Amino acid sequence: MTRRDFLKRGGVAVAACAFPNIILADSAVSRREKRIELYNIHTGEHARALYWADGEYIEEEMAALEQLLRDYRTGEIHSIDRRLYDLLHDLQARIGVHRPYHVISGYRSPLTNAMLRRHSHGVAKHSLHMEGRAIDINLPGVHLRHLRHLAMKMRRGGVGYYPKSGFVHVDTGRVRYW
Repeated sequence: MTRRDFLKRGGVAVAACAFPNIILADSAVSRREKRIELYNIHTGEHARALYWADGEYIEEEMAALEQLLRDYRTGEIHSIDRRLYDLLHDLQARIGVHRPYHVISGYRSPLTNAMLRRHSHGVAKHSLHMEGRAIDINLPGVHLRHLRHLAMKMRRGGVGYYPKSGFVHVDTGRVRYW
C-alpha cells in the first residue's frame, strides 16, 4: 500500500466515524429505492424512474418505462420483466456511473423480429425481446467490454457483445454468453 492509499483509506475511516448517520442513511436509501434512467436512441424519449420503493414495484413508473421500451417500429407496448429492471439497476450500481442507458432495442414485436431476421443473421427466431425479457444497451462513458464483463459477472441471464454495432445485449433468460 502506498502512502497515498493509506491516507485515502484513513480519510474514509475518519469520515465514517465522524458522520456515521449520513453514511448509514445513504446506504439505507439505496436498499429502499431502485431507480433507472433510460434514453431511447430511436425516439429521443427519456425516462428517469423510481420503479421500486420500500419493497414494492411502482406500477406507474414501470408503465412509463414500458412506453419508452415499446417496439418503436409498430408502437406495440408489452410488459417488461421486472428482473430486467433490477438487472439494469444492479449493473449500474456496480459500474458506479449514473447516466442514462442508451436503449438500442427493448421490446420487439413478432412482426419486427421476423423482419429483422430477414435482414440479419444475428436475430434469434424466439428472441427474448419478444417476451419483454431482453434489452440492447450502451452506457456513454463506459467501455462496452467493461459493461459486458460486469454483466457476465452478475450471472443473471444472457449477455451478448456487439462491438461493431455499439451495444451489449442483456436478458433474463438462462445464463449464457456470446
